[in-house]
Amino acid sequence: MNCSTIIRNAYITRLLSNRTFCSKVPVVPVKPLERKNNKQFKVDTNTIALLERLSLVKCDTVEGVEVLEDSITFADKILHINTDNIEPLYSVLENENLSLRSDEITQGNCQKDILKNASLTEDDYFVAPPGNIPLHEVNDQYQSINKNEN
Repeated sequence: MNCSTIIRNAYITRLLSNRTFCSKVPVVPVKPLERKNNKQFKVDTNTIALLERLSLVKCDTVEGVEVLEDSITFADKILHINTDNIEPLYSVLENENLSLRSDEITQGNCQKDILKNASLTEDDYFVAPPGNIPLHEVNDQYQSINKNEN
């Protein structure tokens, strides 16, 4: 490298360093919002039973408990973030105009035809398994309740 190349490179470097760029990249490192916490939460059987009763989702399997504990650990990372004076969103589209269709009845009086598709009905309603509990387990529970009542 000759002297003129060094001077020219130094001049270009100085020009570029004085110039301000409009960049989204921060100049200084940004502290992450996520808390570094490796603490693994353990959920006891009473809490699992309560959650199953409230959510109607069966999660007493080993895999279900692991997913629940991992979810709690994940949520704990952001619990320390201050959300005071921040209004909740009602929808991710709340700033958008949503067009609504007119609510017109096109057919009706077909309840009996629809209920023919159900494997189990009660008082003209479908009986669905609560949460992810298989229907055969629910039927077994109903049969055992009916036997106890008789």
